[in-house]
Amino acid sequence: MPMPVALLVGALLLATVSPVALAFPDRPITLVAPFPAGGAVDIVARGLADAVKKHLPRPVVVVNRPGGAGTIGMAEVVQARPDGHTIGLGAVAVAAVQPHLTALPYRTPDDYVPIMKLVTLPVVVFVRADAPFRSAGDLLEHARAHPGRVRVGVPGLGTILHLDLELLKQMARVDMTVVPFEGPHQIPALLGGHVDVALAHPAPVLPHVRAGRIRVIGVFQEGRHPLFVDAPTFRELGYDITLGVYYFLVAPRGTPGSVVGVLHDAFRKALAEPAFVELAHTHRFDIDYRPGDEVRRELWASYETLGRLVRQLGLAKP
Repeated sequence: MPMPVALLVGALLLATVSPVALAFPDRPITLVAPFPAGGAVDIVARGLADAVKKHLPRPVVVVNRPGGAGTIGMAEVVQARPDGHTIGLGAVAVAAVQPHLTALPYRTPDDYVPIMKLVTLPVVVFVRADAPFRSAGDLLEHARAHPGRVRVGVPGLGTILHLDLELLKQMARVDMTVVPFEGPHQIPALLGGHVDVALAHPAPVLPHVRAGRIRVIGVFQEGRHPLFVDAPTFRELGYDITLGVYYFLVAPRGTPGSVVGVLHDAFRKALAEPAFVELAHTHRFDIDYRPGDEVRRELWASYETLGRLVRQLGLAKP
């Protein structure tokens, strides 16, 4: 007796699915957050782990592995068994900057599997409300007239925010003095008059903007930020610098494509869960989904551009 068409189609579809994918996951998935609990990476990781629950048959357990500016946790992921049960939350600086600064078990974006891009945190430039710089143009003009006199607070050397500033200095041909802080301590330093300008992400800046203490004068991203619509992008001003901090999901190299597909599909659905959308809104993250192949290309571009820059700045290892 011939098999019914519906059963035949189902059997054929089942035959095309990898046995590995059918068995995955067979135990809880560890999601490594390479920074301490309570920070932005940890908040995103735990929000994702909660949002993905209904889309995977096993739970996702967040494990914090701080240290080495994120490289300890990233190294744990890239050296894990490539079966999809250990994945990580990667950050652009950990992937594209740190390999130029120190010897690591990974170097280029070909040493791991980017699964998908998750969120972006834009970078804003701001001054005190009573500052003489009314705009980014004013700031750059003043810096040209007074080389080295403008002090700019950044959250650490070699961070994306620091490197955005260095790119601006190069493109605009201005000399400004970089003052590194353990972020976000550059904000109280600005309010206290210890620096003239600072860079940060929107969330810690917004309360001070609303209180009238701080004015945002520029944004490093492709379009104007909806919270600071009067602040132009630096691209508008003629300086094509749009790199923000972004986080992506990463697996060890050699993880089967079928397993990567299961993870990709589940976490993409998690990004659209109302609870995660609300979390992103609360903490001022921009949900910025990109598939793995696009993430790899973006990481390679960042790796090459930022690698040249850290070498020019003398930050790279010998």
